[in-house]
Amino acid sequence: MIDKITRLAGLVLALLVSPAAWSQSIQEHVHGKSHEVMPFDVAKTVHVFRMTEDGGVQRVVVRGKNRDARQIALIRQHLEHEAMQFQMGNFGDPAQLHGALMPGLAELHAGAAAIKIAYKPLPDGGEIDFSSSDIKLVTAIHRWFGAQLSEHGADARSE
Repeated sequence: MIDKITRLAGLVLALLVSPAAWSQSIQEHVHGKSHEVMPFDVAKTVHVFRMTEDGGVQRVVVRGKNRDARQIALIRQHLEHEAMQFQMGNFGDPAQLHGALMPGLAELHAGAAAIKIAYKPLPDGGEIDFSSSDIKLVTAIHRWFGAQLSEHGADARSE
């Protein structure tokens, strides 16, 4: 029994001190929990983040050349809803998926009135454009995008 406890403690310690193991577990957690927040299939889609001088653009598009009409409709529905929520300062869905302490999230919530947030449908999905003249909010958007890139792992990419 003590041998099992010692091995378990060693495994837990290895996971805590190994950034690679911890990052992987966060990515697996986000991928596995994504269906609770997003109606589309993350395995059939990709999140694309592009940081800009005044904020950034987040796109969600279907993977590959197969234009899955159902996934595209679900992406558009979700992003349009999220853009409206974000404009009101409600970042509850990202907090539910990534945690309330996600980098940039508190600043975005507090400063939502100073952020222009616009949804746009795309042929293969949709996008949300975030822009602000407040450098602190631009930095918060960049931090938030960076955290999403890291935590979505293979389900995301930057441009």
